[in-house]
Amino acid sequence: MKRIFGLLIAVLFLSFGHTASAQYSSKLLKRAQDGDVDAQYNLGSAYYYGKGIEQDYVEAMKWFRLAAEQGDAEAQTILGSAYKYGTGIEQDYAKAVKWARLAAEQGYADAQTILGNAYHNGEGVEQDYVEAVKWLRLAAEQGNASAQINLGYAYYVGEGVVQDFVYAHMWANISASLGMEDAVNARNVVTDFMTPEQIAEAQKLARECVRKEYKDC
Repeated sequence: MKRIFGLLIAVLFLSFGHTASAQYSSKLLKRAQDGDVDAQYNLGSAYYYGKGIEQDYVEAMKWFRLAAEQGDAEAQTILGSAYKYGTGIEQDYAKAVKWARLAAEQGYADAQTILGNAYHNGEGVEQDYVEAVKWLRLAAEQGNASAQINLGYAYYVGEGVVQDFVYAHMWANISASLGMEDAVNARNVVTDFMTPEQIAEAQKLARECVRKEYKDC
């Protein structure tokens, strides 16, 4: 059976929700130096994207770390992802898990996805498919398309859950509806293993799940 769902989607979660257009300024620097968590986050964003200053991933992670140490979930998520992929910092899976877990426990969906993938792949933590599904489901229920396709994969191969093509199709279909291009292929592949009745049931469940805003699906 082809492993098409993956859990290989390498996304550095940098949506920068505090101030999307954050740009370097002396006032921003002063606020960040004084310990303002939003300023630290936005200064990290400015350095990451090169907004008003030369792009510098190392400096970006310095400021994200300061915000993360103050409990900022977005900064913790970015720092966790940076450790996972070695962006502006030395790759360290254990530290990736540490920071992602802090944000995941605050309910941050991107961090829950990182943590779920870490448990699935055994990166920085002992491999545990059940724990992987737990975190991916929490993120999927918040509408995280990456978590949804990965949860679909778990159902497709039966890792951490009982194998179920109907739910695999359902989650891939929902993920595809949110713009995850890989989910379209995933849904099409799992369809080859399903009866017309199963496909109809999966489509019905997907519609119901969307109406319920992805909860208790």
